[in-house]
Amino acid sequence: MRRAAAVVAAALAAVLVTTAPAEAHTTLTSSDPKKGATVTSPPQIRLTFADPVRFTGVVVLDAKGGHHESGKSQAVDNHVTEQVAGVLAPGVYTVGWRVVAPDGHPVTGEYTFTVKAGGGTASSAPSSAAPSSSAAPSAGPATTPAAESSKPASSAGWWWIGLAVLVVALAGGGLALARRRS
Repeated sequence: MRRAAAVVAAALAAVLVTTAPAEAHTTLTSSDPKKGATVTSPPQIRLTFADPVRFTGVVVLDAKGGHHESGKSQAVDNHVTEQVAGVLAPGVYTVGWRVVAPDGHPVTGEYTFTVKAGGGTASSAPSSAAPSSSAAPSAGPATTPAAESSKPASSAGWWWIGLAVLVVALAGGGLALARRRS
């Protein structure tokens, strides 16, 4: 029985030591308009990610949930552009996005910016941090304005949990087999 337990422990150690780390999901590195910025009505939303992305979706929502995007978003390498439909009225707008990272995982996030009344150029953004994003297999970008989330989620944790369950099941089977043979 001790021999079987030692074999299972050695197999578990070998699996954990030789397992390659999961590929990192891409992150949003910058946006135009920036998170928290106060700007005049932008003609488009431009998102820049750390890696090239595909299968993109971007929404521009006002405080009442009204959509202000024009057509489908366009992705070129790590840049995603969404045209804004018309001139935005003064107020707070939420940009929500969903892209697929090079590792195949969907990445979603959102941030807000404010459109000021009148003409002029963009003013400074109060935050230098990149807009929040998370890896989550959702159906698409946020569909209603919501508070900004800075809590990322990851599917890598589920992979490790699944591996642990498999190892425990194999260990239990090995011990049961060892008991039968004894």
